[in-house]
Amino acid sequence: MTRPFAWLIGTLFGLAATLTPGIVAAQPLRVYAAGSLSAAFTEMTTLFPAPPDSVAPTVFGPSGVLRQRIEQGAQADILASADMTQPRILAQQRPGRLVVMFTRNRLCALGRNRLALSPDNLLDRMLDPAVRLATSTPGADPGGDYAWAVFARADVVHPGARAILEAKALKLVGGPDTPLLVPGHGAVQGVFLADRADIMLGYCSGAAPILREVPGLTNVSLPPDLTVGPAYGMIVLTDHPMAQRFALFVMSEQGQVILQRHGFDPVGVAGN
Repeated sequence: MTRPFAWLIGTLFGLAATLTPGIVAAQPLRVYAAGSLSAAFTEMTTLFPAPPDSVAPTVFGPSGVLRQRIEQGAQADILASADMTQPRILAQQRPGRLVVMFTRNRLCALGRNRLALSPDNLLDRMLDPAVRLATSTPGADPGGDYAWAVFARADVVHPGARAILEAKALKLVGGPDTPLLVPGHGAVQGVFLADRADIMLGYCSGAAPILREVPGLTNVSLPPDLTVGPAYGMIVLTDHPMAQRFALFVMSEQGQVILQRHGFDPVGVAGN
């Protein structure tokens, strides 16, 4: 039995089973989730078995920014983060609250077709002074922290690469006050539509819609020596009657299949 499901059976299942059917809280369930989960959690909240209007629209954004908003008093019952750090920080402030890893992701590189990107030449292209490299914002958005972890791994392959990449990286998305570069389009789409970068490191799960929307891009996997493995953590923050049930739904086979359908690597789907 995997660790997430040991946690699931030991806590969530037992707590969810004690809920009285038909009892709905006065306030709707409030879920905060990483922006990279937008498509998956929108589907998740649609399919979650709950009375009408009992789940508020999910608040999406950079995980670090969401965590800070919660610390400053924003009302949230669940945080689903793109890393383990943000929910762990909240758990330290709330004794007895547990953190569980509920899915994984991968990092990829989106780039202009003219660069002819491949896993073998990706580091050379990123180091090229003529190539503009974009990332999310470290500290505010785990996507930026994962990009910086890639830079650290690059230093082993190419001594000095870390300093070069950190100096040239354009932090164009994921900050607390980062504006959309092209209104009406996603943050990453705007980076390329506004011609602000030639390569951007981001989550593999989000690449497909960007490729459909922005012509002239390709998406490549990172080579093994640069690969980092984003782990997504979730914490139930309140005793809202539906919070434990929603967390159980995320960890259920149905929830895990939804995540898989949106490009994530599930942690709780049995093999055929």
